[in-house]
Amino acid sequence: MSLIPERWTPDHDDDVGAAASESGRLRLVGYRCGRSPASVCRVEVELEDGAGNRTSGAAEGALAFSGELRIAAEATLRALESARPGLPRFDLLGVKTLRAFDANVVIVAVAAQRLGVPTRLLGCVQSAGDLDRAAVLAVLDATNRVCALGPER
Repeated sequence: MSLIPERWTPDHDDDVGAAASESGRLRLVGYRCGRSPASVCRVEVELEDGAGNRTSGAAEGALAFSGELRIAAEATLRALESARPGLPRFDLLGVKTLRAFDANVVIVAVAAQRLGVPTRLLGCVQSAGDLDRAAVLAVLDATNRVCALGPER
């Protein structure tokens, strides 16, 4: 399937990269989003840990049923699972855009198991216009604290 138009957006936020290397958290390297003529969206997300190891994840779906933000969030969760295989599975509960304090905000809810206990993780990022990127970063905001702890904690 060919996806058109396609865009690759590298992440150039040096502050985020420095924080990732210090804490063991994952940072966004970039993402690719494309749509087929049949309104199928495919998103690929590339992440990097503090040691420079890169991993990626992808998700696709019909835009009418799931929406581009949800597909971007799912791709991020698949990349997280590849980067941290010992962690329990993350499941996306929802993604939503809000208008607050004259700014667009993307918020996600993610379900996870921590030490056998179901946990709901929330992440929130203000969008400067690119809502897909904000959805990816909101997932990282929700999950990075858990990923940095490792599977035993």
